[in-house]
Amino acid sequence: MKRIAILGSTGSIGTQALNVIRRHRDLFCAEVLCAGSNAQLLVEQALEFDPNTVVIADESKYTQVRDALADTDIKVFAGDRAVADVMEMSTIDMVLSAIVGVAGLLPTLRALENGKAVALANKETMVVGGAIVTATAERNHAPILPVDSEHSAIFQCLVGEASRVDKILLTASGGPFRGRSRDELRNATLEQALHHPNWSMGRKVTIDSATLMNKGLEVIEAKWLFGVDASDIEVLVHPQSVVHSMVQFADGSIKAQLGVPTMETPIQYAFTFPERIESHTPRFDFAAHPSLTFERPDTDTFRCLGLAYEAIARGGNMPCALNAAGEVAVQRFIEGKIGFLGIADHVESALQRTHFIENPTIDDLLLTDQTTRLL
Repeated sequence: MKRIAILGSTGSIGTQALNVIRRHRDLFCAEVLCAGSNAQLLVEQALEFDPNTVVIADESKYTQVRDALADTDIKVFAGDRAVADVMEMSTIDMVLSAIVGVAGLLPTLRALENGKAVALANKETMVVGGAIVTATAERNHAPILPVDSEHSAIFQCLVGEASRVDKILLTASGGPFRGRSRDELRNATLEQALHHPNWSMGRKVTIDSATLMNKGLEVIEAKWLFGVDASDIEVLVHPQSVVHSMVQFADGSIKAQLGVPTMETPIQYAFTFPERIESHTPRFDFAAHPSLTFERPDTDTFRCLGLAYEAIARGGNMPCALNAAGEVAVQRFIEGKIGFLGIADHVESALQRTHFIENPTIDDLLLTDQTTRLL
């Protein structure tokens, strides 16, 4: 029985992970559930899965959760510090890091410091602190198993390979605005940005998909996960979302991982690696998809992707600033304070105004994150 701690249990990835656990209770149990502020759903999950411990990051919700679980043996804690502290529990075998944003960095680091295997769905952890995170994992012999569909695909393509990687081909759906011009996007609405054609995700990730910022963050994550230069990572728009990513090797051969667009498959694979177990997900039917197409991204219209490449080329704390500025810009778009095209404008301006630090510490990165959010 693998005992799993889920950071972000009430979010899109967390709820799908619990679907996997629900169907395979003989193999997995939810040892710890951590949520941001959705106390009601956290309580419902705790009553169903009976974890050892739950943590609500929003301390104002502590009493609500504690009282709702008073008749159980479940331990209840609150606050961001508690989310990180429970990563030291000896009863945890694996941590699913699915907290959205930079909030996932410190608890993920704490898990790695304690030698826990981490199933990583929080790309911001690698974007902000990739050098420190990978060094921590290596030092503590703690494996990082990618959960993002693209990075899981790359990981699966690399299993059993000792050959030099020539190029990583990172696929993107193109989001809801694929093919639109800048003029057409000047008045794009929040509702339109949230209408993703293929994937069911949270609001932040869905909007990042619409701007291609999500793909830029994934390029940075892939650099650290797989030890390649960003210049060797090529983004291809693949509207069908069937080929989740590909790897080209030194001899020119290309391996691809394909499947229906569902996050439960990479979640389950991370939980069971190196084995595969039965899944309820629909099987892909090639005959029903006679055409799989690929195109280069329009970086003139979707400028966030180019800004991400610029940030990783500069290195240091620039990817951290990119991520913080992106989170702020998305929230302002959600609140109607800026337009859709204003997201890239805000990120570019923030990168220009951020003080560069070549070899940042964790404290430097956290300070960069805080100060960038004020720009």
